[in-house]
Amino acid sequence: MAEEKTRRQLNLVICLLATRRYLSAREIRATVQGYERVAGDEAFKRMFERDKDELRASGIPIEIGDVDVWGDEQGYRISRAAYALPPVELRPDEAAVLGLAARAWRFAALGDAATEAVRKLRAADIPVDTEAHHGFSPVVGTHEPTFLAVWKAVRDRQAVTFDYRAPGRDVARRTLEPWGVVNRHGHWYVAGYDRDRAAPRVFRLGRIVGPVSGVGGTPVEVPTDVDVRSLVSLERPSEPRQLATLCVRAGAAHELRRQAEQIQVDAGGAGWDLVRYPYSDATEFAAVLSGYGAHLRVLDPAELAEAVVGQLAAVVQQYRGARSTAAAEGSLGTVWGTASRVDDERGDRRAPMVGTARLRRLLTLVPYALNRGDVRVSDIAVEFGLSERQVLRDLSLLWTCGLPGYLPGDLIDVDMDAARESGEVVLANAETLAAPLRLTTDEAVTLLVGLRLLGELSDGADSAAWQRASAKLREAAGSAVNEFAAAVDVRVEHPPRVRKLHSCLEEALHQEHRVRLRYHSYYRDAVTDREVDPMRLVLVDGFPYLEGWCRSAQDVRMFRLDRVLELEVLSAPAQVPPHAQPRELAAGALQLTGDDTLVTVELDAGARWVTEEYVCTQVSERPGGALLATLRTPDPAWVCRLMLGLGPAARVVAPADLAHRVASEARRALELNRA
Repeated sequence: MAEEKTRRQLNLVICLLATRRYLSAREIRATVQGYERVAGDEAFKRMFERDKDELRASGIPIEIGDVDVWGDEQGYRISRAAYALPPVELRPDEAAVLGLAARAWRFAALGDAATEAVRKLRAADIPVDTEAHHGFSPVVGTHEPTFLAVWKAVRDRQAVTFDYRAPGRDVARRTLEPWGVVNRHGHWYVAGYDRDRAAPRVFRLGRIVGPVSGVGGTPVEVPTDVDVRSLVSLERPSEPRQLATLCVRAGAAHELRRQAEQIQVDAGGAGWDLVRYPYSDATEFAAVLSGYGAHLRVLDPAELAEAVVGQLAAVVQQYRGARSTAAAEGSLGTVWGTASRVDDERGDRRAPMVGTARLRRLLTLVPYALNRGDVRVSDIAVEFGLSERQVLRDLSLLWTCGLPGYLPGDLIDVDMDAARESGEVVLANAETLAAPLRLTTDEAVTLLVGLRLLGELSDGADSAAWQRASAKLREAAGSAVNEFAAAVDVRVEHPPRVRKLHSCLEEALHQEHRVRLRYHSYYRDAVTDREVDPMRLVLVDGFPYLEGWCRSAQDVRMFRLDRVLELEVLSAPAQVPPHAQPRELAAGALQLTGDDTLVTVELDAGARWVTEEYVCTQVSERPGGALLATLRTPDPAWVCRLMLGLGPAARVVAPADLAHRVASEARRALELNRA
């Protein structure tokens, strides 16, 4: 049944491409093989309408016009100019950056669109290589379940409605006229006109509850003066108004030290340093300081010291009145059964494959085989991700399709004996399909956004290459696609120091030199010196990383550049062992293992953000907007710091020893700050 449908739709495409005039539905029914078996006018009409809708959804432009000069009857055809991919001539360096732009989406919901775009370009004999070794590899993630629905709404200029939970608020229904989507630090946001608030608003996709539904009506009009990129920005921190004096234990609180205004070693007594740090809001800063527990004491101002004491006292009180751990653990079975998110779902949701997937493949396979000359069954199998047996089935189907009449001279000529016996693919009489199909909007925009991302991270020759490739692709894509591409952005916000580190590491990679890092490990709150043989630079969730062979760990490690305190490029050559392989980044930069600790925590509504920022194995709703979540961590000490910083808004439920550890650390910190 599916094969008959593919054959019928392929014959319809060939017929409408071959005709110079508009063909009526009556003529199509009489001439296109596949419709002759339909009994009755109504059944044919339904089938024909479904076929047209599916072809248009695949990017095949079916035009409507008058069959004759009297305009008594509508007809259909496919314009070759609208169907075919325009000529795109790329230099080798341009083809290389285009392949890298496509690879940026390989784990995202639009990964199939980017892959299909590359296949169409290759079918036009444009040598786009997505497997070439690059010293830099960007990764665009689309973890949010609502991403595709919002993307399509922006693309189609359709208003949408959805339930949204803003931080610290109840779920509310919102109706939005979307203007664009922006990725910032790994999270997607949609900006537009909020009909309920009668004002522009920005919504984080990860906070949308349930499905996104389209709203009928006229297409959304995007104001010409709107800059979606500037709209999507998180709350900017207030200018610091006060200076805190802190007594910090030596070798602790490295994140705090990195942004301190002044550090006096041993000035607070043996083993204690004096740290002066600017801040603006005492309550928010107290939460940060409380996370360091007994490693930190606030000396002044008194207002800040009192806020820290208050938060720590609330933590102590909370664990005093907590349920017994046994009772808590006993209740987890029913709660976990209703979990709404698990870590293996953190991978991106791919765009669903519609029923025309095989048809679209065949429309690319034909020009791929024709334009490349000497091509084999194995080549096609690799290019399209098929088995050789499936390639032979596709070739066999092509052999039965062609121009109306369907006599031997009308059908596509496929040498099936050569394909089966020697693996050689020989096609003839297929000139109607010799040009690859034009890129769809999604396919073109994924490449354009990927190129723009590379442009923000490149300089020198690479910068010139992406600019040229982007200009050529925009010209081939057309104005409508370029307009949508302008409404999609992946933001890169690296401070000058990180950009300088990035440039130095690019040079080290190019020269194949070893580097020495002084690195702050966030989870362990420790600073270590490492010698690393660089393998590549990656961008994941908006943050740049160096991936390399760590000589002290004797393993592949990833180092976030904003946590590199010092960098030295050594004269020694990099020597990456042959068995060292780049990590798979589908689930992000943090590599979880079977040795990780599972920690179950209760989070009040104001602490729900924890599940947005950190990987959870399970999450379930609790009364009043609270959550029960299970975190995975390589170091439980980090969870202890997180809980102290969250104060009474969170509590460890299990394991019991970690709950006791949090309570004990809170008591010690409280005694220190009361002294």
